[in-house]
Amino acid sequence: MTMALHDKDNEQHRQQLERMKTLNSSETSKDPQSVPSDIIIEILSRLPVKSLLRIRSVCKLWFSIISDPHFVKSHLSLSTSNNRYAHHRLILSTNSISVHSCPLYDVLYDGTVNALEIDYPLKESFDYVRIFSCCNGLLLIANADGDLFIWNPSTRRSNRLPCSGSRGRPCKYEFGYDESSDDYKVVGIYYVSKGEAEYDAIVKMYSLKTGNWKRIGDFHNGFSMDCSVKYLNGVLHWMSIQDSGSSYSWTIASLDLAKETYGEILQPVYDEFRTHLKLGALREWLCVLCDYSQIRADVWVMKVYGVKDSWTKLVSIPYSTDPGWHRFSVPLCISDDGKVLLKFGSKLVVYDSKNCSSSEIQNFNEYVEAYTIVESLVSPDSQAGPGDNNQA
Repeated sequence: MTMALHDKDNEQHRQQLERMKTLNSSETSKDPQSVPSDIIIEILSRLPVKSLLRIRSVCKLWFSIISDPHFVKSHLSLSTSNNRYAHHRLILSTNSISVHSCPLYDVLYDGTVNALEIDYPLKESFDYVRIFSCCNGLLLIANADGDLFIWNPSTRRSNRLPCSGSRGRPCKYEFGYDESSDDYKVVGIYYVSKGEAEYDAIVKMYSLKTGNWKRIGDFHNGFSMDCSVKYLNGVLHWMSIQDSGSSYSWTIASLDLAKETYGEILQPVYDEFRTHLKLGALREWLCVLCDYSQIRADVWVMKVYGVKDSWTKLVSIPYSTDPGWHRFSVPLCISDDGKVLLKFGSKLVVYDSKNCSSSEIQNFNEYVEAYTIVESLVSPDSQAGPGDNNQA
């Protein structure tokens, strides 16, 4: 399957170059110094989205390049692998109607950063917005009425999803990318009470390619209604709680978006007396933050996905003062030089693992949700080209 996908991409790339050569020949035939199309593609693929959207109307050649699905994927791949965070942003929201954005690099290396407020779909029509997740530059958000949107804040495109029609109460939403079908999928987990502290989890999946919801196999093991779901490598993950009668146990549950099957990820061997476990994704690794109340928080990462022995303790972050009710979050990112960005209550903190020091980011003390995203041209609507403004 992987080889077939690569062959398909290579063929698309070959066809793209042929189209570019044809356009380049027709538009610049009078210019003997015209730049070859493959060089143009290489240059454009390294530009930020904002610049690409500005130049898309310059000529048919550039518009065709930027609109090509293969270019969108290539640009995303380069932006994601940029370790200096030139194409990464921090998205923050309050518990009201405000969403802000700022360069991730500035947050890591500048102690005072002013985040700019950005518009989101239907901002003027409701008084609440919640961000559920992010993937490849897209955000999954909801309003007070429970309407779901897939939104690209870089291109200002959005797609309002149809109602799932579920009878259960929505508990969580998450979405990710299924490479095998080149499709973005949203998963909704709805719970139905079976009695005291017992629930059935009904799971539905929305395909961006087909535009439809469908019910998939229910998840019958226990789950925590206050935990988050994390996407990584085509799989969704969350912390599941199981009641054995006299005690509770925690497992890392998984849902493969392509196979639509559930699984379990074996956890690292923690120290005793841990108090909290939180699941996340850090770079290309699955991540667990193990909290030892009022002492420290250990950050574990799975270096080789699915291999228990590859769990590695990346860093231990001490609590410098009594944290009270506050806890460190799973890191939002970690830089190549060891700077770890994470939330502490409603504040943002950078912990420098090299000199074991912490610094609070100024002007960031009122946000309740924080996500790091890569700027991309990926469309939230599979039928639409990148760059057009299509607010749903």
